[in-house]
Amino acid sequence: MTATRPQPRPGVLAIDAYVPGKSSAPGVDKVFKLSSNETPLGPSPKAISAYNAIGKHLEDYPDGSASDLRDAIGRVYGLDPARIVCGAGSDDLLNLLARAYLADGDEAIHTTHGFLVYPIATLGTGATPIVAPEKAYTASVDEILTRVTPKTKMVFLANPNNPTGTYIPFDEVKRLHNGLPAHVLFVLDAAYAEYVRRNDYEAGIELVATSENVVMTRTFSKIHGLAALRLGWMYGPAHVIDAINRIRGPFNVNAPAIAAGIAAIEDAAHQERAREHNTEWLEWLTEEIAKLGLKVTPSVANFVLIHFPETKGRTAAEANAFLMKRGLILRQVGAYKLPHALRMSIGTEEANRLVVKALAEFLGKAK
Repeated sequence: MTATRPQPRPGVLAIDAYVPGKSSAPGVDKVFKLSSNETPLGPSPKAISAYNAIGKHLEDYPDGSASDLRDAIGRVYGLDPARIVCGAGSDDLLNLLARAYLADGDEAIHTTHGFLVYPIATLGTGATPIVAPEKAYTASVDEILTRVTPKTKMVFLANPNNPTGTYIPFDEVKRLHNGLPAHVLFVLDAAYAEYVRRNDYEAGIELVATSENVVMTRTFSKIHGLAALRLGWMYGPAHVIDAINRIRGPFNVNAPAIAAGIAAIEDAAHQERAREHNTEWLEWLTEEIAKLGLKVTPSVANFVLIHFPETKGRTAAEANAFLMKRGLILRQVGAYKLPHALRMSIGTEEANRLVVKALAEFLGKAK
């Protein structure tokens, strides 16, 4: 039968569109947005200055290869800039990877509570997303490996994972890689790597440097505080970088983002301040929320996943409504198959204390 209008390719209409965290609470004067894992410290002042300076030359196209930014990243991490590609956020790079390496009939594996972009990017290519169950809200290497078939072309692993905040040690990451066929592209999404303070964690640089089928993606949206500019980067084998450069937009990173990104990644002191703030308040929030009788999944990132009972009057949805009326915006995570939980970004001291106080009121435990 002849179609009466243009039809999207198979898989597109099966996508549940990504819904960002809410930014406003109607009727509330002061809002604390804790729904999108943004740094409460904001960007480096040096990044702001670099961004403002570009405003004098908005008529100029940016450097299409972001060479100065790639050089800066290379200096900071000791990497070959030729093996780095930049994008409009790491999600841009995740979609480019899917476009370059997935086709109709292929399969890509992600875990139950993995980043929503993974199935979206997979379905958009006509491939099939395969879900590997997690254990204690943590990726399971064995569950992933048992789902590898001849159709598997890609494995996505967020480490640490969003929205759970959990991670797997580097030895487990290497075990997963060792169990994958050579033709399967292993995508390590390390968006929250800078926050992790565990000796058994590694973002993936070593594995990429010694492998032909591993890439690592990173972002400037979290610890660097440049979410509004949409900026990310990827380190990978030369042949993967070559493939991505062939399909990405010629100016997929704008000039203000490049300038701010260079300044941000070179400001180690600002990053350390953000890390110290996060470490202090991550521990405090985990302990204080647990004292209220709510379960908090142990997190190594800059957010916590708070679990609520299904009892009427105590549910996650009711807690969310209660907090919203007080200008405290957390993230509902039903789309992540976590309908009974809320994700809270680590905020300012004021915001963190207000959330704990409001939760105590909600649960009838206010002092």
